[in-house]
Amino acid sequence: MDARLTHIGAATLLLEAGGLRILTDPVLDGTGARYRLSSPPLPGFSSEKTAGPAVTAGDLGPIDAVLLSHDHHFDNLDDAGRRLLPNAGSVVTTKAGAGRLGGNAVGLRPGETHRLDAGGGALEVTAMPARHGPSPLAWIAGPVIGFLLRWDGDERPWWISGDTRWFGGLRSALKSEGPLGVAIVHLGAARFWPTGPARYTMDAREAAAAIREIDVRTVVPIHYEGWTHFKQGRVAVEDEFDRAGVSERVRWLQPGQPMELGG
Repeated sequence: MDARLTHIGAATLLLEAGGLRILTDPVLDGTGARYRLSSPPLPGFSSEKTAGPAVTAGDLGPIDAVLLSHDHHFDNLDDAGRRLLPNAGSVVTTKAGAGRLGGNAVGLRPGETHRLDAGGGALEVTAMPARHGPSPLAWIAGPVIGFLLRWDGDERPWWISGDTRWFGGLRSALKSEGPLGVAIVHLGAARFWPTGPARYTMDAREAAAAIREIDVRTVVPIHYEGWTHFKQGRVAVEDEFDRAGVSERVRWLQPGQPMELGG
């Protein structure tokens, strides 16, 4: 599957493939806003946006579907992103998120599938397990899913991790799907001062271990810069990937600059 990817910022990515235009986790507000990021709101779980979107909401054009890993954190869905949702063909998200959003939202539990037919293309979207933090603390972050994408006629599916740590349930689910074409992984080693060193997304070392464990052709890192709760940026990630021997599989996106990618 040939595709064009445009990184807009953090977890927001425009994916154009198979006749479809898909947007992930739309965060489109400007720089400087500060948000609470726990559910329910808890002291110390907040973050400031340090970079605006590389493409504005008005310049995105028509969107066939939004893949929203979760709706209740502002670094995955902010005010401008929320205003965009009604104009998308559909919004695929968690069951809880679909209940809150209503309208064109479709809720999935891990393992459930939804088919998208729009723009002359067809795509099967399966919700994948995700755990937004270490096991004892994941309840703070609330429910999250990732996505497995299967285009008609393409042998290798794509995986979008969502905000997750690497854990046994996710490993088993991915291995059961066979070889992957592309893995779009959320990094950043997100942390908050009330829980000290506990990470709510993968760091580079954890992601490298995942890359070694699954059969994947190409890895695209996102969600590592642009917010104060992200604690590991691109330079540190590149260094760790080099040490782990996985750099040859990694493709880096330049914000706002489309990149052609074969799956």
